[in-house]
Amino acid sequence: LISTIFIFVRRGRRGGLPLPPGPKGWPILGNLPHLGPKPHQTMHALSKLHGPLFRLRLGSAEVIVAASASIASEFLRTHDTNFSNRPPNSGAEHIAYNYNDLVFAPYGPRWRALRKLCALHLFSQKALEDLCYVREQEVAILARDLAGSCRPVNLGETLNVCATNALSRATIGWRVFVGKGEDVTAEEFKDMVMEVMRLAGVFNIGDFVPGLGWLDLQGVVGKMKKLHKRMDAFLDKLIAEHRAAAAGGELAGKDLLSVMVRLQEEGEGEGGKLTDTEIKALLLNLFTAGTDTTSSTVEWALAELIRHPPLLHQAQKELDNVVGDDRLVSESDLPKLPFLNAIIKETFRLHPSTPLSLPRMASESCTINGYQIPKNATLLVNVWAIARDPAVWAAPVEFKPDRFMPGGDGAHLDVKGSDFEMIPFGAGRRICAGMSLGLRMVTFMTATLVHGFDWKLPNGVVAEKLDMEEAYGLTLQRAVPLTVVP
Repeated sequence: LISTIFIFVRRGRRGGLPLPPGPKGWPILGNLPHLGPKPHQTMHALSKLHGPLFRLRLGSAEVIVAASASIASEFLRTHDTNFSNRPPNSGAEHIAYNYNDLVFAPYGPRWRALRKLCALHLFSQKALEDLCYVREQEVAILARDLAGSCRPVNLGETLNVCATNALSRATIGWRVFVGKGEDVTAEEFKDMVMEVMRLAGVFNIGDFVPGLGWLDLQGVVGKMKKLHKRMDAFLDKLIAEHRAAAAGGELAGKDLLSVMVRLQEEGEGEGGKLTDTEIKALLLNLFTAGTDTTSSTVEWALAELIRHPPLLHQAQKELDNVVGDDRLVSESDLPKLPFLNAIIKETFRLHPSTPLSLPRMASESCTINGYQIPKNATLLVNVWAIARDPAVWAAPVEFKPDRFMPGGDGAHLDVKGSDFEMIPFGAGRRICAGMSLGLRMVTFMTATLVHGFDWKLPNGVVAEKLDMEEAYGLTLQRAVPLTVVP
């Protein structure tokens, strides 16, 4: 039976070059049992034993881990084209329309067409400015709701409502989170999006031991297929409504779905005409990638500032000087806030929402740092470990925004993919398409929360002892949600 499920043939030297070093694994499962609940931390520990370029066997998958800025640069800059594809996985197949999305689509004309559409119509400077009023309205609602609260709030949940509603209005034209019972359609869509995100973060043994995939031992694939059927019908209806509005001349044309419907009607584009399947897959990408990532990062930022009151007061003083006390923060204020922007950079450094990069795959074998990287090997970049490298960062585990201020050791570094010392959005061709929106939303939400409130912890909780443990999932969440008193 074992031989029909899995045969592992140890790869020998190729062209005289060795494979990267790595720990020994178990039969069939390889190193899967070693990873534990926080694989980014486990891989960081392994890099101390085996070096910044090492190899794991996860089931039948040959996995290469890059754990330093220089090694990551070799993969994502020097050999970027060779690592521009993704390995297969059940989520991309059964939820993301069989790789017809932006995140998992094979590198080629169709992927470039989707990427170009996002770059021009959702994440360009003009597109961001056109929808600035949406973000400002939703963040104002967030501030109002917090100001009206007379008891401790779960900040992460509250932030997620704001981030999701801002994204949904920009994407499909209406809010996903509404009052209970106010909008059945919105509630149905919200529930499906939350289920997509939950399933996307579930470990599926069939992805690593394909011989077991047909058994669906955990029932994950069955749940994915059932959810996909519901979501597909919902999105078909949504597209039909937007198409009917366009035909009747009622389409305002600002939300992304309206834009995609219009582009589809206009005919051929780069890579061919946009299909309904691609539109639906792209909508799913936007919701799964653009909500928890934003809210969790802002939650980490506030937790760090509450733990460091002098930093919180310094940020509030800067905001008072720029914004004053008679209005809310606006997005136009953000470039005038160097210390707040340093706080955001430091938060991305210590708490990247994706601590392990989305996996890439070697299209051909190549040589990196004197080691042979096999064709079809999976690449993981330990973003979390790179940003805590003591060879690069002074006091790497301490929250020190000043390092990004003029004269600091990180003053010359950015988070946009060109400086590999910290790459929270990734780097290369597959860098996060929504980086510009994510940066703007995280900074704007954090600025509003810092400016508008004197944050306190519930009775009995001491700021210096605030639990900062991580929980690994689709995004890097706090193990204990941040409960605060605005």
